[in-house]
Amino acid sequence: MSTRIAVLGLGEAGSEIARDLVAAGADVRGYDPKGTTVAGVAPRDGEAAAVTDADLVLSVNSSHDALPALTAALPALRPGTVWADLNTAAPALKVALAQAAGESVQVVDVALMAPVPGKGLRTPMLVSGPAAERYAAELSALGAQVTVQPGPVGEAISRKLLRSVFYKGLAAAVVEALAGAERAGCADWLRGDISAELAGFDAHAIDRLVDGTHRHARRRADEMAAATDQLRDLGVEPRIAAAAHDLLAELRDTTDAREATP
Repeated sequence: MSTRIAVLGLGEAGSEIARDLVAAGADVRGYDPKGTTVAGVAPRDGEAAAVTDADLVLSVNSSHDALPALTAALPALRPGTVWADLNTAAPALKVALAQAAGESVQVVDVALMAPVPGKGLRTPMLVSGPAAERYAAELSALGAQVTVQPGPVGEAISRKLLRSVFYKGLAAAVVEALAGAERAGCADWLRGDISAELAGFDAHAIDRLVDGTHRHARRRADEMAAATDQLRDLGVEPRIAAAAHDLLAELRDTTDAREATP
């Protein structure tokens, strides 16, 4: 008998994952509050109806809907069902889900490590929690790319969010810098310069970035104050530049206080 999977949330991510599960031979039923349907997925009229006969539940809605979805489905969940939360929520919310589920339902913390569109079920997944191995076995058999992260529920999403500080922060910095460069008439030059810098990253790049930031905090704080002023003059709100200045100024002040201590 094929694995019976319920997918809650058939938006952009959920619909692609559900479609791939059907193609892989899984018995899929789904529910979306907007009434979205996916070919091959048996439509159900609520969370409870969707999970009542499922062995595995994939909650793919939003962090705001994660706990309400579990609460609505909980009375219909059979003992031993695996509830996989694929939402990008804070670790504390993932823990709250596990606590709300109790002992009869096994909650798995799933962190999607790349954008789902275009990848669907093949989106790399990092999973943690007591039932992570079971989740990995069932989804891997259907073509998913699952890596088990040892540790409790919340461990997988914690790692993703910490990584997101870098990736999303870098993206925001590039967007802000290019917005200023467009106003200054040198966007093509800056694009090339950023591309060359990123291409030159190696295994020691992180050490150089961290050491240099601490060692040259005073000079770099002044530099980012000037960059902040320039962006404002160009009509660009300096959110990232101002935040970088604040961090550097804090490091500068901490160093000054330490050196002043006898």
